[in-house]
Amino acid sequence: MRTAPTILHLDMDAFYASAEQAAKPSLRGKAVIVGGLGPRGVVATCSYEARVFGVHSAMPMAQARRLAPNAAYLVPRFGLYREVSEQVMGLLRDLSPLVEPLSLDEAFVDLEAGQTAWDAESARLTGVKLRGDIRAVTGLTGSVGLAASKMLAKIASEQAKPDGLVLIEPGTERELLAPMSVRTLPGVGPATGDHLRRAGITTVGEIAEAGEDELVRLLGKAHGVALYAMALAHDVRPVVAERDTKSVSVEDTYDVDIHDRVRVRMEVQRLADRCVGRLRGAHLSGRTIVLKVRRYDFSTLTRSETLRGPTDDPAVVREAAARLLESVDTTGGVRLLGVGVSGLADYTQEDLFAQARTAAAAASAEELEHVEPEETQEAVEEPVPPAERRWHAGHDVRHAEFGHGWVQGSGLGRVTVRFETPGSLPGRVRTFRSDDPLLEVAEPLPLVERRPGDVGSPAAGGEG
Repeated sequence: MRTAPTILHLDMDAFYASAEQAAKPSLRGKAVIVGGLGPRGVVATCSYEARVFGVHSAMPMAQARRLAPNAAYLVPRFGLYREVSEQVMGLLRDLSPLVEPLSLDEAFVDLEAGQTAWDAESARLTGVKLRGDIRAVTGLTGSVGLAASKMLAKIASEQAKPDGLVLIEPGTERELLAPMSVRTLPGVGPATGDHLRRAGITTVGEIAEAGEDELVRLLGKAHGVALYAMALAHDVRPVVAERDTKSVSVEDTYDVDIHDRVRVRMEVQRLADRCVGRLRGAHLSGRTIVLKVRRYDFSTLTRSETLRGPTDDPAVVREAAARLLESVDTTGGVRLLGVGVSGLADYTQEDLFAQARTAAAAASAEELEHVEPEETQEAVEEPVPPAERRWHAGHDVRHAEFGHGWVQGSGLGRVTVRFETPGSLPGRVRTFRSDDPLLEVAEPLPLVERRPGDVGSPAAGGEG
């Protein structure tokens, strides 16, 4: 264990929802819920104003609507969130070479390795500056925990929420942990918590009092030993800079089960193309293609095929996914489909035999019941017919006359748009026909105005 609180844990506050509030002046200070808006959707995150009503992450969206019927419900904009995340991670990498991202909005930083902190005071000053830099660069807030171990730094950042900083002084850990619920410790979920409660153990202090032998008897050797060590505040896990990506995948859940086999095949093709897009965006290739199918009865099947070498060719991935689909019975209906690629590499060694098979398959659409390559290419390159355009709540649009805005709602051939930008006052709402030729999808605007010459801001390089 360290003798100084030089491990920092950053957790952005209600990240997706906060980004949406920063982008949309009319939603600031109001309940915002981000997630899947269909009948089977779940809450990805929600603003603190929505949490007052009992809404929380992973809650079914239908339940959230009952608890907070007047909240703003938005479809996630992951492109924006990734861009903001890169800005935040750039600030963290300025502090140390050892940054361990856990997700888009959460990371550990070893301040000692970056020589930016060596004692409690320097660690606190670093944390304060970091929070200010994050607000200046992104317009958002993050909570910071500082401690001598990863476990305690994460506990500290949770105590700091929202928009705060908590530092745990070395030597005070056990006293701090003792009254906390056993659920505070990593790895103690509902089942383990209930098991401990039935044994009369409800706090971290009671775990320490029970002793290692009793914990091993209750939970088994591996879990019992680990839990006892955590109750004593022992955690020597290092901050690991690189967390290897194991796979790249995409999946969609459908509001209504898909029964049409041709539609299922077309969805798998579409998902394969999206998966390859992510793969190429990460400058990776892979050799194992994975298909995931969740059927009408919630049973989930996975099928995989390993190629001779890694690829990022959409035609190869598409063909492999189609072959995998042939082995899955979808007659009862499909509620979720996913395509992934694993066995990743940072280079591509094309499988010439696979490419030849793909060409043959393209020449014989009847054999695999695929859409003809020319039709697929045409669907990608030609503008989508206006009548078929879908307007997702919360997504960006631009009108030739009224400028930039976001979709407030759509349906019955109409789309309602609020015209405002991150730096404007709350904007006006207007309604258009959904096929209005003057209305088009737009890219998100920066949350903080980019000014030429700003040092450490998005304008100066995009990462701070």
